[in-house]
Amino acid sequence: MQGGVMEPAGSPLTTHVLDTASGLPARGLCLRLSRLEDHGQHWTELRKSYTDPDGRCPGLLMPGQMRAGTYKLSFDTEGYWKKQGQESFYPYVEVVFTITNETQKFHVPLLLSPWSYTTYRGS
Repeated sequence: MQGGVMEPAGSPLTTHVLDTASGLPARGLCLRLSRLEDHGQHWTELRKSYTDPDGRCPGLLMPGQMRAGTYKLSFDTEGYWKKQGQESFYPYVEVVFTITNETQKFHVPLLLSPWSYTTYRGS
């Protein structure tokens, strides 16, 4: 609540991709969010999206849609680098993480270059 006005609830899961080679947000990078189902037997895709001009992907999950479990963000890094006219080493990056408390917010950033990547649990 800010200034007496209710703000709309944001997604409980967010991501941000930074192109560390250019120092700019990675715009237009395709990603998919999946959840592990059937006692760890297969992944169910929940959403396919693209990063916005700020390298963010708003609305990965709607409020109330997140539940405890194992999730995966798959980033099409090869497609992104090809659009940049750049060769790369990793064709895709998959970040697998576990959510135990579905009332918390989770931020999963990706720092990306053609030859490396780093991720961490953000805030």
